[in-house]
Amino acid sequence: MSSAPLLEVRGLNAWYGESHVLHGVDLDIREGETVTLLGRNGAGKTTTLRAIMGILRRREGVIRLRGKDLLGLPLHKVAQTGLGYVPEERGIFASLNVSENLMLPPTVAEGGMSVEEIYSLFPNLHERRSSQGTKLSGGEQQMLAIARVLRTGARIILLDEPTEGLAPVIVQRIGDVLVALKKRGMTILLVEQNFRFAKKVADRFYLMEDGRMVNSFPGHELDARMDELHEVLGV
Repeated sequence: MSSAPLLEVRGLNAWYGESHVLHGVDLDIREGETVTLLGRNGAGKTTTLRAIMGILRRREGVIRLRGKDLLGLPLHKVAQTGLGYVPEERGIFASLNVSENLMLPPTVAEGGMSVEEIYSLFPNLHERRSSQGTKLSGGEQQMLAIARVLRTGARIILLDEPTEGLAPVIVQRIGDVLVALKKRGMTILLVEQNFRFAKKVADRFYLMEDGRMVNSFPGHELDARMDELHEVLGV
Protein backbone atom coordinates (compact mmCIF):
# COMPACT_ATOMS: atom_id res chain seq x y z
CA MET A 1 0.00 0.00 0.00
CA SER A 2 1.20 3.49 -0.84
CA SER A 3 1.94 5.80 2.09
CA ALA A 4 0.29 8.78 0.36
CA PRO A 5 -3.47 9.02 0.93
CA LEU A 6 -5.71 8.07 -1.97
CA LEU A 7 -8.66 9.84 -0.34
CA GLU A 8 -7.93 12.82 1.91
CA VAL A 9 -10.51 14.68 3.99
CA ARG A 10 -9.53 17.79 5.95
CA GLY A 11 -11.63 20.09 8.12
CA LEU A 12 -14.92 18.76 6.73
CA ASN A 13 -17.99 20.55 8.03
CA ALA A 14 -21.50 19.69 6.87
CA TRP A 15 -25.07 20.77 7.54
CA TYR A 16 -28.57 19.34 7.25
CA GLY A 17 -30.55 22.55 6.78
CA GLU A 18 -29.51 24.74 9.71
CA SER A 19 -28.16 21.81 11.74
CA HIS A 20 -24.35 21.70 11.82
CA VAL A 21 -23.67 17.93 11.84
CA LEU A 22 -19.98 17.46 10.95
CA HIS A 23 -17.34 19.51 12.76
CA GLY A 24 -13.87 19.55 11.19
CA VAL A 25 -13.66 15.88 10.20
CA ASP A 26 -10.20 14.66 9.11
CA LEU A 27 -9.48 11.25 7.63
CA ASP A 28 -7.09 9.56 5.20
CA ILE A 29 -7.42 6.33 3.26
CA ARG A 30 -4.50 4.82 1.37
CA GLU A 31 -4.92 2.76 -1.76
CA GLY A 32 -5.87 -0.82 -0.96
CA GLU A 33 -6.84 -0.09 2.65
CA THR A 34 -10.05 -0.99 4.42
CA VAL A 35 -10.85 1.72 6.97
CA THR A 36 -13.78 1.46 9.38
CA LEU A 37 -15.70 4.32 11.03
CA LEU A 38 -16.98 3.47 14.51
CA GLY A 39 -19.42 5.53 16.54
CA ARG A 40 -22.82 5.31 18.15
CA ASN A 41 -25.98 6.12 16.18
CA GLY A 42 -26.08 9.81 15.30
CA ALA A 43 -22.31 10.28 15.61
CA GLY A 44 -21.99 11.36 11.96
CA LYS A 45 -20.71 8.21 10.25
CA THR A 46 -23.31 7.98 7.49
CA THR A 47 -23.24 11.77 7.11
CA THR A 48 -19.48 11.54 6.50
CA LEU A 49 -20.02 9.07 3.64
CA ARG A 50 -22.81 11.20 2.16
CA ALA A 51 -20.68 14.34 2.41
CA ILE A 52 -17.71 12.66 0.69
CA MET A 53 -19.95 11.46 -2.14
CA GLY A 54 -21.58 14.88 -2.54
CA ILE A 55 -25.09 13.65 -1.72
CA LEU A 56 -25.05 16.13 1.16
CA ARG A 57 -24.37 19.36 -0.69
CA ARG A 58 -23.86 21.94 2.07
CA ARG A 59 -20.24 21.28 3.00
CA GLU A 60 -17.02 23.13 3.70
CA GLY A 61 -13.47 21.83 3.90
CA VAL A 62 -11.25 19.70 1.70
CA ILE A 63 -12.07 16.39 0.00
CA ARG A 64 -9.35 15.18 -2.38
CA LEU A 65 -9.15 11.98 -4.40
CA ARG A 66 -5.72 11.33 -5.93
CA GLY A 67 -5.00 14.99 -5.19
CA LYS A 68 -8.08 16.22 -7.11
CA ASP A 69 -10.62 18.41 -5.31
CA LEU A 70 -14.07 16.79 -5.15
CA LEU A 71 -15.90 19.44 -3.14
CA GLY A 72 -16.95 21.52 -6.14
CA LEU A 73 -17.96 18.63 -8.39
CA PRO A 74 -21.59 17.74 -9.15
CA LEU A 75 -22.70 14.33 -7.90
CA HIS A 76 -22.45 12.51 -11.25
CA LYS A 77 -18.89 13.80 -11.69
CA VAL A 78 -17.95 12.47 -8.24
CA ALA A 79 -19.15 9.01 -9.28
CA GLN A 80 -17.03 9.23 -12.42
CA THR A 81 -13.88 9.61 -10.29
CA GLY A 82 -14.28 5.97 -9.21
CA LEU A 83 -16.11 6.47 -5.91
CA GLY A 84 -18.95 4.02 -5.33
CA TYR A 85 -21.55 4.27 -2.55
CA VAL A 86 -23.57 1.40 -1.05
CA PRO A 87 -26.15 2.99 1.29
CA GLU A 88 -27.58 1.19 4.31
CA GLU A 89 -31.02 1.08 2.66
CA ARG A 90 -29.42 -0.71 -0.35
CA GLY A 91 -31.61 0.89 -3.04
CA ILE A 92 -32.71 -2.31 -4.80
CA PHE A 93 -35.50 -1.73 -7.34
CA ALA A 94 -38.36 -4.05 -6.40
CA SER A 95 -39.86 -4.15 -9.91
CA LEU A 96 -36.57 -5.29 -11.52
CA ASN A 97 -34.98 -8.72 -11.29
CA VAL A 98 -31.45 -9.36 -10.05
CA SER A 99 -29.90 -9.21 -13.51
CA GLU A 100 -31.68 -5.95 -14.36
CA ASN A 101 -30.72 -4.37 -11.02
CA LEU A 102 -27.13 -5.41 -11.60
CA MET A 103 -26.96 -3.80 -15.05
CA LEU A 104 -28.79 -0.59 -14.11
CA PRO A 105 -25.95 1.75 -12.98
CA PRO A 106 -23.76 3.16 -15.76
CA THR A 107 -20.10 2.26 -16.06
CA VAL A 108 -18.01 5.08 -14.56
CA ALA A 109 -14.51 3.75 -15.20
CA GLU A 110 -12.68 0.95 -16.95
CA GLY A 111 -11.73 -2.14 -14.98
CA GLY A 112 -15.09 -2.98 -13.45
CA MET A 113 -15.87 -6.59 -12.69
CA SER A 114 -17.63 -8.53 -15.42
CA VAL A 115 -21.02 -10.09 -14.78
CA GLU A 116 -19.31 -13.50 -14.85
CA GLU A 117 -16.81 -12.41 -12.18
CA ILE A 118 -19.61 -10.98 -10.05
CA TYR A 119 -21.63 -14.19 -10.24
CA SER A 120 -18.50 -16.13 -9.32
CA LEU A 121 -18.08 -13.92 -6.25
CA PHE A 122 -21.81 -14.05 -5.43
CA PRO A 123 -23.02 -17.48 -6.64
CA ASN A 124 -26.38 -17.08 -4.90
CA LEU A 125 -27.09 -14.01 -7.08
CA HIS A 126 -26.52 -16.15 -10.16
CA GLU A 127 -29.06 -18.64 -8.84
CA ARG A 128 -31.55 -15.81 -8.21
CA ARG A 129 -30.75 -13.75 -11.31
CA SER A 130 -34.35 -13.92 -12.61
CA SER A 131 -35.93 -13.17 -9.21
CA GLN A 132 -37.50 -9.77 -8.53
CA GLY A 133 -35.97 -7.48 -5.93
CA THR A 134 -38.96 -8.03 -3.62
CA LYS A 135 -38.23 -11.77 -3.55
CA LEU A 136 -34.68 -11.40 -2.22
CA SER A 137 -33.67 -11.82 1.40
CA GLY A 138 -31.96 -8.96 3.21
CA GLY A 139 -28.60 -10.66 2.74
CA GLU A 140 -29.18 -11.16 -0.97
CA GLN A 141 -30.21 -7.52 -1.35
CA GLN A 142 -26.99 -6.43 0.39
CA MET A 143 -24.87 -8.61 -1.87
CA LEU A 144 -26.67 -7.24 -4.93
CA ALA A 145 -26.09 -3.65 -3.76
CA ILE A 146 -22.36 -4.33 -3.43
CA ALA A 147 -22.21 -6.26 -6.72
CA ARG A 148 -23.91 -3.43 -8.59
CA VAL A 149 -21.16 -0.98 -7.59
CA LEU A 150 -18.37 -3.43 -8.47
CA ARG A 151 -19.63 -3.67 -12.06
CA THR A 152 -19.42 0.11 -12.58
CA GLY A 153 -15.63 0.25 -12.30
CA ALA A 154 -15.57 2.02 -8.92
CA ARG A 155 -12.26 1.42 -7.12
CA ILE A 156 -13.20 3.01 -3.79
CA ILE A 157 -16.35 1.78 -2.08
CA LEU A 158 -18.13 3.66 0.69
CA LEU A 159 -20.09 0.92 2.45
CA ASP A 160 -22.70 1.83 5.07
CA GLU A 161 -23.64 -0.80 7.72
CA PRO A 162 -23.51 -3.83 5.40
CA THR A 163 -24.20 -6.39 8.15
CA GLU A 164 -27.08 -4.58 9.86
CA GLY A 165 -29.89 -7.03 10.68
CA LEU A 166 -28.35 -9.97 8.79
CA ALA A 167 -27.98 -13.58 9.93
CA PRO A 168 -24.49 -14.64 11.11
CA VAL A 169 -23.94 -16.92 8.12
CA ILE A 170 -24.62 -13.99 5.75
CA VAL A 171 -22.37 -11.69 7.78
CA GLN A 172 -19.60 -14.27 7.37
CA ARG A 173 -20.19 -14.35 3.61
CA ILE A 174 -20.03 -10.58 3.29
CA GLY A 175 -16.80 -10.62 5.31
CA ASP A 176 -15.34 -13.15 2.88
CA VAL A 177 -16.35 -10.92 -0.04
CA LEU A 178 -14.64 -7.86 1.48
CA VAL A 179 -11.45 -9.87 2.05
CA ALA A 180 -11.58 -11.00 -1.60
CA LEU A 181 -12.07 -7.39 -2.77
CA LYS A 182 -9.13 -6.27 -0.66
CA LYS A 183 -6.96 -8.89 -2.34
CA ARG A 184 -8.01 -7.37 -5.68
CA GLY A 185 -6.69 -3.98 -4.50
CA MET A 186 -10.07 -2.41 -3.75
CA THR A 187 -10.15 0.49 -1.27
CA ILE A 188 -13.04 0.45 1.21
CA LEU A 189 -14.41 2.97 3.71
CA LEU A 190 -16.76 1.02 5.96
CA VAL A 191 -19.32 2.10 8.54
CA GLU A 192 -19.91 -0.83 10.87
CA GLN A 193 -21.12 -1.54 14.41
CA ASN A 194 -20.17 -5.23 14.49
CA PHE A 195 -16.70 -5.23 16.08
CA ARG A 196 -16.03 -8.90 15.36
CA PHE A 197 -16.84 -8.42 11.70
CA ALA A 198 -14.86 -5.18 11.39
CA LYS A 199 -11.80 -6.69 13.08
CA LYS A 200 -11.52 -9.29 10.31
CA VAL A 201 -11.47 -6.78 7.46
CA ALA A 202 -10.21 -3.40 8.75
CA ASP A 203 -6.64 -2.11 8.54
CA ARG A 204 -7.47 0.98 10.60
CA PHE A 205 -10.29 2.45 12.64
CA TYR A 206 -11.59 5.97 13.19
CA LEU A 207 -13.79 6.71 16.19
CA MET A 208 -16.50 9.38 15.79
CA GLU A 209 -18.45 11.22 18.45
CA ASP A 210 -20.85 14.14 17.96
CA GLY A 211 -19.74 14.79 14.38
CA ARG A 212 -16.02 14.79 15.19
CA MET A 213 -13.18 12.31 14.83
CA VAL A 214 -12.00 11.69 18.38
CA ASN A 215 -9.44 8.93 17.79
CA SER A 216 -7.84 6.66 15.20
CA PHE A 217 -5.83 3.47 15.60
CA PRO A 218 -4.58 0.45 13.63
CA GLY A 219 -6.69 -2.69 13.43
CA HIS A 220 -4.45 -4.79 15.65
CA GLU A 221 -5.15 -2.44 18.59
CA LEU A 222 -8.91 -3.08 18.57
CA ASP A 223 -8.92 -5.64 21.37
CA ALA A 224 -6.75 -3.46 23.62
CA ARG A 225 -9.12 -0.51 23.15
CA MET A 226 -12.38 -2.30 23.90
CA ASP A 227 -12.92 -0.53 27.25
CA GLU A 228 -12.56 2.87 25.57
CA LEU A 229 -14.87 1.84 22.73
CA HIS A 230 -17.54 0.53 25.09
CA GLU A 231 -17.48 3.84 26.94
CA VAL A 232 -17.75 5.98 23.79
CA LEU A 233 -20.20 3.72 21.99
CA GLY A 234 -22.33 2.90 24.99
CA VAL A 235 -22.30 -0.85 24.33
